[in-house]
Amino acid sequence: MNRKYRKTVIAGNWKMNKTPSETKEFMTQLKSIMPKGRWCDVALCVPAVCIPAAVRAMRETRVGIGAENCNANASGAYTGEIATNMLVDAGCKYVIIGHSERRAMGETDADVNAKVLAALEAGLTPIMCCGESLEQRESGITEEWIAMQIKLGLAGVSEEKIRKVIIAYEPIWAIGTGRTATPEQAEEVCEGIRAVVRKLYSSKNARAISILYGGSMNEKNAYELLAQPDIDGGLIGGASLVPEKFVQIIEAANQPTV
Repeated sequence: MNRKYRKTVIAGNWKMNKTPSETKEFMTQLKSIMPKGRWCDVALCVPAVCIPAAVRAMRETRVGIGAENCNANASGAYTGEIATNMLVDAGCKYVIIGHSERRAMGETDADVNAKVLAALEAGLTPIMCCGESLEQRESGITEEWIAMQIKLGLAGVSEEKIRKVIIAYEPIWAIGTGRTATPEQAEEVCEGIRAVVRKLYSSKNARAISILYGGSMNEKNAYELLAQPDIDGGLIGGASLVPEKFVQIIEAANQPTV
């Protein structure tokens, strides 16, 4: 992390877990044990039906609520979809875009790009995900693959808005598998992502953008991962469902930096 130039962000991704009632209970527990320090930003991206309960519960706190997906269209005949202005009106500040689980359902880089642009236009902070499969890593194309995802995902994002984007590196082979990239492996890719942003925009913008690690970060490995200079936080899956574990990760993000 480097707080001199950019924000540290710990974002939870609940995926398809918890009901609105369980959300209220979770938030009550979380509020009672949240650290008092103000060093990092905290977000919880929850299922759409849980957003109102989460927003109500965390209204007086500094925890931002987000969605796990959005539609790029402002309105229309898209049964079951949710537009960005709906998320804003519901109280969301963040939205996860391009998670590998969504990509596995058929979401393309073009879809990701359209959603990023729509989220920025609505005033949401997009958390744009990228990452490689085990086969791609073993083939030695991790750098090229992720550079392509970044370039396509950010197409049309202006220099004025790039700093409002958060990028999350999530190696697909380390999501929900119990496997985690070593701090050195994660740092290498996050450093590479920053280099791509530098080429697309500028050194100043590259220094300012927050890059998260999202491959099974938990309360046990968070401190070491977050000590890396180009890892500015985490996109947390399973550990974000347990208040005590999530708080331990937040505390790891509040470690001293040089």
